[in-house]
Amino acid sequence: MAELKSKSDRRFQLFWNTAFIIISIVALIPIFRVVSMSLSSKDAILGGKVFLYPIEFTTEAYVRAFRSGSFLSSFIYSVFLMLGSTAVCIVMTIAAAYPLSKKNLKGGTIIMTMFVLTMYLDPGIIPKYLNVKDFRMIDTVWALIIPEALSAYNMIIMCTAFKGLDSSLYEAAKIDGCNEIQTLFKVALPLVYPTLATLALFYAVGRWNRLSDVLYYVNSSRLYTVQMILKQLIESVAISQQEGVASQLVADNIKSASIVISMTPMLIAYPFIQKYFTKGIMLGAVKG
Repeated sequence: MAELKSKSDRRFQLFWNTAFIIISIVALIPIFRVVSMSLSSKDAILGGKVFLYPIEFTTEAYVRAFRSGSFLSSFIYSVFLMLGSTAVCIVMTIAAAYPLSKKNLKGGTIIMTMFVLTMYLDPGIIPKYLNVKDFRMIDTVWALIIPEALSAYNMIIMCTAFKGLDSSLYEAAKIDGCNEIQTLFKVALPLVYPTLATLALFYAVGRWNRLSDVLYYVNSSRLYTVQMILKQLIESVAISQQEGVASQLVADNIKSASIVISMTPMLIAYPFIQKYFTKGIMLGAVKG
């Protein structure tokens, strides 16, 4: 019986391993194609020859991007903006989630309901713009940080993670003379670190990929993120083609190179956070 069970387990494991390998390969095909497009020549792309590997290898698209006068500065600026925005978002999320995780918080249910309502009642871009304008944040870096400083969904995950901690830990900290701030930093946060790292990744990816707030709230080119610079670069190539200007690039070159450049920081950061990802989400979803 044990032998049959062992064979059954091996077949089950083989089946799912094979399935996941196939799924991974299918998921990687678009990435390989984008990289190949960014490294292929104009004639190869227009001829439809490019699929999984570069044809007539060239790095002209990357050279064009990095030679752009504002690209390097905007890239560095975007990295610091992402780090600063993520830090603000994490502080705001903890500040909201920790008190709401307490059962004895007066009005906690009403406050949580108001947070949940924001997930379903979106006022639209015009009220958001007027709000940012009234706070005099137009054309400032704060317009790219404050309006998205807290996600109700992420706050609920963090709140659930705090609720999942054993209440005896809080009681022990109180007996030892810890106030709420000390309990938060010395007891609660170290135990929900996987959730914290996961939410930091969510916030960082969201800030790095976001372009709409730059289009709405920013006028000065010094505050343009790398996404905005790449958008302008794509448009300049497209306009050059429409005007018949000779170029070694097509819009697909720049688009593909832009995608590769945009996803590189996240690809570098993800392996360091991936080990916390599943544990972090599960920790924030075990108890309500």
